[in-house]
Amino acid sequence: MSLERPWLDQYPAGVPAQIDVDEYPSVVSVLENAIEKYRDRPAFTNLGKTLTYAEIDRLSAQFAAYLLGELKLKKGDRVAVMMPNCLQYPIATFGVLRAGLTVVNTNPMYTPRELRHQLVDSGATAILVLDNFGQTVQQVLADTKIRQVITTGLGDMLAFPKGKIVNFVLKHVKKMVPEYSIPGAVRFSDALARGARHTLPKIDISADEIAFLQYTGGTTGVAKGAMLTHRNLVANMQQASAWIGKNVRYGEELIVTALPLYHIFALTANGLVFMKFGGHNYMITNPRDMPNFVKELSKIKFTAITGVNTLFNGLLNTPGFDKIDFSSLHLTLGGGMAVQRSVADRWKQATGCTLIEAYGLTETSPAACINPMDLPDYNGAIGLPIPSTDACIKDDDGNVLPQGEIGELCIRGPQVMKGYWQRPQDTADVIDSDGWLHTGDMARMDEKGYFFIVDRKKDMILVSGFNVYPNEVEDVIAMMPGVLEVAAVGVPDDKSGEAVKVVIVRKDPSLTEEQVKAHAKEHLTNYKLPRVVEFRKELPKTNVGKILRRELRDTTAA
Repeated sequence: MSLERPWLDQYPAGVPAQIDVDEYPSVVSVLENAIEKYRDRPAFTNLGKTLTYAEIDRLSAQFAAYLLGELKLKKGDRVAVMMPNCLQYPIATFGVLRAGLTVVNTNPMYTPRELRHQLVDSGATAILVLDNFGQTVQQVLADTKIRQVITTGLGDMLAFPKGKIVNFVLKHVKKMVPEYSIPGAVRFSDALARGARHTLPKIDISADEIAFLQYTGGTTGVAKGAMLTHRNLVANMQQASAWIGKNVRYGEELIVTALPLYHIFALTANGLVFMKFGGHNYMITNPRDMPNFVKELSKIKFTAITGVNTLFNGLLNTPGFDKIDFSSLHLTLGGGMAVQRSVADRWKQATGCTLIEAYGLTETSPAACINPMDLPDYNGAIGLPIPSTDACIKDDDGNVLPQGEIGELCIRGPQVMKGYWQRPQDTADVIDSDGWLHTGDMARMDEKGYFFIVDRKKDMILVSGFNVYPNEVEDVIAMMPGVLEVAAVGVPDDKSGEAVKVVIVRKDPSLTEEQVKAHAKEHLTNYKLPRVVEFRKELPKTNVGKILRRELRDTTAA
């Protein structure tokens, strides 16, 4: 059956149906092209310090030369990067890519258990970590293949004396840097200095090589590495820039980057697509500190911002946000989780700029559907499939359903990942023989080709744009001797879209909610923590004994 593509008739003027995936052989060639065109333009700013494209070129080349010349890493080796938004992030990431190696983006908030799994699974041989999280790395190092740890402080890229002051305050005043000891660790600044002694050889990078191992939760409760190739990411940059390129001024955009660059949304949208535009990324290290975030925004005339619903909602509810100068803002992109109509309406009212909703997954690098950039108001849809992307709705037997019917949203295009790292069965479970990625989201398509998310087929819980897999939470809670059975489900939450709830059958009648929460905090990152704990006599199950999470969700909602 031939696929109908009604969305093509809705494309804004000038947006092509197909993109040229082969214009650039790799992410590195896009970077080098941007460096050539925008050498003296600002590329990244953080904590008052700005690096130009020329400086990113020099520093990332030094880091690449260090990895190859000093550490003798070989093509395809994996390097973990564990840091929030700071200047070291783009230098290191582009350095790893320029050396022909693979970046393993690592959430700095990981607990030792979560970090150990990712480092062991990826087989990373080196890791760059911010001092604040050095203690976590120290705890797991012996279990991994890491041969070299590179450490850095948040103030290390800043000028004297500011850098020294920032590091001192974080460690001694705010107590945000726990003591750690990693013998043989090298400081990032020393690594750059050592790299400067080597000449970076010309590295041929083919489109099918893995650029990023981007970890995402797994239905088995284990995070899996999505293999995103250079071709996947170049395709998504080409698709997104074809979609929004008519709305940007090349070499003049100032984009606020508050979502962490280790998350696929900010990585591609801000870090890569806006680099292609010669844009200037204004990085916010801690967007949770809303008063400070608003203070930062009031210093600049920004033209674009990306975020998740919780971020926009948080800004709207922070005093001083309404005093910001929004006269230059012309692009607001929301993704990672559902945008709420009330937030979108308030955003438009406060800023004069429509909050455009987009949809994507780690497995699609991430953009798959985006609403037209000239949308006058929020429309509740996740948008239209972007150029060179097909989307359809399938039933459980794999048949394509007609317009208006609800089924599983499936995506096909050059941005769909190569597969999950060393997990052929998991890959086969989500990518079918015709190349369709089964998203696990239940959706429908209207007559114009707009897609609407209705519900999730998967049990995944989406907290502020981050995937939480129930199995992982259940595994952690089940470790408690007082727990007989446990099920984790998502419950609606005004702030984060969804929150984690655990339903427990006690083995020890004296087990309390406080004990459960304290135990979870030891083993899980903040966003995965259960916010609600309920005790029951028994859990609903199928006749084969499988816990019916959907039933628990439904009774909670009711």
